[in-house]
Amino acid sequence: MTTTSDFLKHEPNGSYQSPHIAVIGAGFAGLRCADILLQHGFKVTIIEGRDRVGGRVHQSQLKNGRLVDLGPNWIHGTAENPMMDLAKQTDTPVGNPDIASYLIDEFGNRLQQDIGEKYADMMWDIVQDAFKHSNQNNADIGVGESLHDFFRLKVEEKIPESEPDYKENRKLVMQLSEQWGAFVGSPIERQSLKFFWLEECIEGENVFCAGTYKKILNKVAQPAIAGADIIYNTKVNKISYRITANDKVKVEVEGQARTVLFDEVVMTAPLGWLKRNPEAFEPPLPARLTEAIGSLGYGCLEKVYINFPKAFWHSNEEEGKLINGFIQWLSPTYAPESNPHKWNQEVVELASLDGECAQPTLLFYVYGDQSVHLTDHVAKLSSDEERTAFLLDYFKPYYSRLPNYTDESPDCQPSDFVATAWRRDELAGFGSYTNFQVGLEEGDEDVKTLRHGVPEQGLWLAGEHTAPFVALGTSTGAYWSGEAVGRRIAEAYGRSL
Repeated sequence: MTTTSDFLKHEPNGSYQSPHIAVIGAGFAGLRCADILLQHGFKVTIIEGRDRVGGRVHQSQLKNGRLVDLGPNWIHGTAENPMMDLAKQTDTPVGNPDIASYLIDEFGNRLQQDIGEKYADMMWDIVQDAFKHSNQNNADIGVGESLHDFFRLKVEEKIPESEPDYKENRKLVMQLSEQWGAFVGSPIERQSLKFFWLEECIEGENVFCAGTYKKILNKVAQPAIAGADIIYNTKVNKISYRITANDKVKVEVEGQARTVLFDEVVMTAPLGWLKRNPEAFEPPLPARLTEAIGSLGYGCLEKVYINFPKAFWHSNEEEGKLINGFIQWLSPTYAPESNPHKWNQEVVELASLDGECAQPTLLFYVYGDQSVHLTDHVAKLSSDEERTAFLLDYFKPYYSRLPNYTDESPDCQPSDFVATAWRRDELAGFGSYTNFQVGLEEGDEDVKTLRHGVPEQGLWLAGEHTAPFVALGTSTGAYWSGEAVGRRIAEAYGRSL
């Protein structure tokens, strides 16, 4: 492992024939960028604030030895997606959970399967209508219009007053629509309708990375680990990009009294980090780039894994009670002390995964104000026992309503909890990934501006926030963005394989 002091000894002094490129951050974008640069003969130094590679792609081990992803769980789109290729190359199992949800209403009762499927299908039909509307009528949609607003109009169209129980059924679809927040990390009321089209993904299914991203990450990281200098546990304080053509780009690292010089710098820090650290760039970033960074949204999706000795919800399966894939608790009224806001709960249950990937674990996705509440409260607790007690109290009203649950059964008592805290992670930008919120005026142009960076002055940007439109906010997008910047730098130096 290269240390910071070793790194400082390698300061370029004009004796190197090959340009020296700094890549800030060893997530998917930085690792893939380094790979491309190394293939083209550049000298590459990666400066990483953590003690590991991967960035937001990271795993944790449950007490039973099973790995779970703290970052991305999904591969969004199967058509010509490099993540699918990498999954195949590394024998990483992927799965496609049954899209039929097990729905529990606001009073804690399970909705009939046919009713649940009917209105869940309607909800997804409205999502598709919204994508089409956003694509075709972008110029005419107001910046203040939300996906929530669109749902309200469409629900009235699809469930007319002449339909029996129309008020209750409209209410049900609106409750179901809230699950969109678990896709983007912010409530549906904050989702821009004007730029909803930017949330459309690559063609094909969304598949769950059942074997975790671990082997995929190792594969992506391998060339950089072998060919680049990687400086761990080192944060960048300031980047002074070049003013004249002969200048070097200066990088100041935390805890050092001197700067290090590079020919080019690729900044792959998350959008959330860029938002909070404008002073890290000298001179200040161009006004249009600063505006773009400030305009795009940044979500806070968190995950809570609850592991059990046995998947009790699969035990003694009765007709119509099998749970396979998704579970939703809609606007629960039965947990007024722990959840007075009646936040929805969304789960992927992992016992239905294929083969050895199956495990008796419930994966809760939380976002928005609920993620703020949970991460802030857990952070105040000083012991594992206190954190476990809090999470148990918070989530028990939901898993206790699954089939076959009894307080007396040891199989129904959680054996482990793992909760993420991206919202409190400085290097993650105190959040999860880019999204597009109400008030956004030029979302597509903002992304293009970020994607362009300031290459004439030696500063390039990469990350999921600079990805092709079909892959924004995804691991695929981060990977592609790093690849694109690597190729652009190689082209700028007239290098080709």
